[in-house]
Amino acid sequence: MRRSLLFLLVCVACTQTSTPPLADSVAADSADQVMHGVRFYITQDGLRRAEVVSDSAYMYEDNTRTELHGVNATFYKAGGEKDGVLTSREGTYNTRLGAMEAREDVLVVATDGRRLTTPHLKYDPSRNEISSDSTFLVTEKSGRTISGIGFISDPDLNAVRVLRGAKSSNNSVPLPRR
Repeated sequence: MRRSLLFLLVCVACTQTSTPPLADSVAADSADQVMHGVRFYITQDGLRRAEVVSDSAYMYEDNTRTELHGVNATFYKAGGEKDGVLTSREGTYNTRLGAMEAREDVLVVATDGRRLTTPHLKYDPSRNEISSDSTFLVTEKSGRTISGIGFISDPDLNAVRVLRGAKSSNNSVPLPRR
């Protein structure tokens, strides 16, 4: 009897499938709207400034605040050219302000391959500006790095202004060839 009961328990355990855990079930319950596979544009004065793609979006406060999970944003210049790409685990888009924040493993890749990493970043489409008051690291293709606490820049990382604690490594400057 004991052996058959043990066999039965083992067989039941093998045939049961577990349901995947629901992510943020409390957040989803309190959201005004929940969407998956989201794509939207951030515009300023009729110009497309960013295209945002997100795995999921939770909308709150009469759909004026959207919490994003699995964020991928492509920034654009006023002329429509690509201006850099951002990825992060989480983000917030505020429709009243038209601004976006990115959090957790934020990475911005410029069109020439330079990379900026930071735990938190803000995007202001009216100024076409990314900024942070957190630590950051910019890595150039040459291996040169720039780090500090807080920065202001364009999304293509052409004009990075360090706010505090600026450090740089591998300061060699390549000379033009004749």
